[in-house]
Amino acid sequence: MIPHYPPGHDLLAGKVVVVTAAAGTGIGSAVAKRCLEEGAHVVISDWHERRLAEKATELAELGKVHAIACDVTREDQVQALVAGAVGQFGRIDVMINNAGLGGTRSVLEMTDDEWSRVLDITLTGTFRCTRAVLRQFVAQGGGGAIVNNASVIGWRAQAGQAHYAAAKAGVMALTRCSALDAAEHGVRINAVAPSLAMHPFLAKVTSDDLLHQLEQREAFGRAAEPWEVANVMVFLASDYASYMTGEVVSVSSQHP
Repeated sequence: MIPHYPPGHDLLAGKVVVVTAAAGTGIGSAVAKRCLEEGAHVVISDWHERRLAEKATELAELGKVHAIACDVTREDQVQALVAGAVGQFGRIDVMINNAGLGGTRSVLEMTDDEWSRVLDITLTGTFRCTRAVLRQFVAQGGGGAIVNNASVIGWRAQAGQAHYAAAKAGVMALTRCSALDAAEHGVRINAVAPSLAMHPFLAKVTSDDLLHQLEQREAFGRAAEPWEVANVMVFLASDYASYMTGEVVSVSSQHP
């Protein structure tokens, strides 16, 4: 049974939050919605401009939202995202690095291009956004929070997921190491590692049999709703997590 959707409690009141890959129906759009419900001003970004504009219109009913198109594989666009957010709201308080790319392919058949694209979006894209916003945090006088979206696949093996697992394990390591670099500036960097969060795109690219197998590994016998992952990301972004940095929090009911 899916639990009741909880109301907001102003956990991010007055904060400016940037969310990457927020135009779809997955965790990115869910966390953008939750941030607005928690009182934040939100900048959403995505590479797909039409879907991005549609999502901004939808979310505008909840609060102040601004859309900036961004391909995280492009350093110039990442810089423009940070500059555009500051130009719109005057500062940035939270960066949520949600952009990532998956897929299923055996290592025996995987091409260099397939490997590189997953790594470039999922890991290097997270690095680019982290570097850019850290420099902005320092320019603002320090403070701020970054929340990265990793995956339990960064810890656990799954056939056909070598590129995605390597990228997400890299996000975990990036989270831990960059947190130490950022600590002297009062910046916190943490990550979530969801197991299985259900949304239409995942259902489209994953077979029913595999989804059923994955759901059976969860203690609740179901996938998480994207907003259940978003709730943990909001907590990590908020002042309630003021002493947490370099942590990877599993958002999972999965058992061995």
